Amino acid sequence: MYIHLGGDTVINSKSVIGVFDMDTSTVNKATRDYLSKAEKEKRVTYVNYELPKSFVVTDKAVYVGPLNTGTLLKRTRQEYNL
Repeated sequence: MYIHLGGDTVINSKSVIGVFDMDTSTVNKATRDYLSKAEKEKRVTYVNYELPKSFVVTDKAVYVGPLNTGTLLKRTRQEYNL
């Protein structure tokens, strides 16, 4: 199954490790450090350049996008008919 993250970005749902809210999770220094390290390693993909609301961590990359976590959850539930 696949999840549309916005723009032209679609990922395999099996590769998703976590979906995080940008506002609440980046308060923690460890999360900011993780994102900085991923960006230096060129593992961060920006879905588009609108205001980021969430980021999705997969086994190979981090996707930063404009959709909120609730929208991504709904799309995941639709994939699995939950």
